[in-house]
Amino acid sequence: MYQQLEQPKLDAPVLLVAFDGWIDAGAAGTGALAWITGDRSPFIRFDADELFDFRDQRPMHELREGVIESFEWPEITMTAISGGGRDLVVLTGTEPAHRWKQFVGSVATIASDLGVSELIGIGGIPWAVPHTRPIPVLTTSSDPARIPEDDDRPEGLIRVPAAVSRAIEVELTASGISAMGFWARVPHYVGVDFHAAALALLERIARHLGVSFEVGALAAEADAQRIHLDAITEARPDIATMVERLEGIVDQDVPTSGEDLAGEIERFLRNRPTDGGFPD
Repeated sequence: MYQQLEQPKLDAPVLLVAFDGWIDAGAAGTGALAWITGDRSPFIRFDADELFDFRDQRPMHELREGVIESFEWPEITMTAISGGGRDLVVLTGTEPAHRWKQFVGSVATIASDLGVSELIGIGGIPWAVPHTRPIPVLTTSSDPARIPEDDDRPEGLIRVPAAVSRAIEVELTASGISAMGFWARVPHYVGVDFHAAALALLERIARHLGVSFEVGALAAEADAQRIHLDAITEARPDIATMVERLEGIVDQDVPTSGEDLAGEIERFLRNRPTDGGFPD
């Protein structure tokens, strides 16, 4: 199922988990973890042939002047980060298509061997919020008492298709490892990697763990993207009207029903986004 390239020396590390695709709108979770890992080499690589259907999760390649310059297989890796106050293990990549139970079992075994003390799952949820306001972050936990009172949390019973990250959470919490989840609410009309959401998740993780991440460059990218999205909004009266409406909802703290949210998503995600992430 996986190849272990080295044995890191870690002290009660925290396992951070995010996969692309389901529950990663705007690449919020995978973008945040990519920022944390940087150019560090992973210590575990999972076997892509065991986990992916390459017809659905096709490798990416780049051509220049008709010549292939690069070829990139989908992958899942674990990377160790030691120092900075807390040791971390980052599990990220493309969500597997096959053998979820075996994959989850392997992750649980590795977590046990490493002495993982806590699991944090992160991602992005498409939501009826404007890009012009701070990105809200939803908190979940294996123990409701661990969710701070001022954090936004889901209300009532929610039944939705699961991501493999949640299967990992179920497996690890059954073995006594506590879990937290941080989910950025990503404007549902933005269809590109949304840097502000990744930044919001990094800040929330840092606050939870009592550590700091160097995010100056990411903050600058988020500011530049905000300026670009503002320019597109000004040039599109239909988008401007929608953004103003969402600003009013957020500023007045007006609750959004499930039906309203579904209607917004259906209307504004009907077509693939263009022009910097806005729908046609």
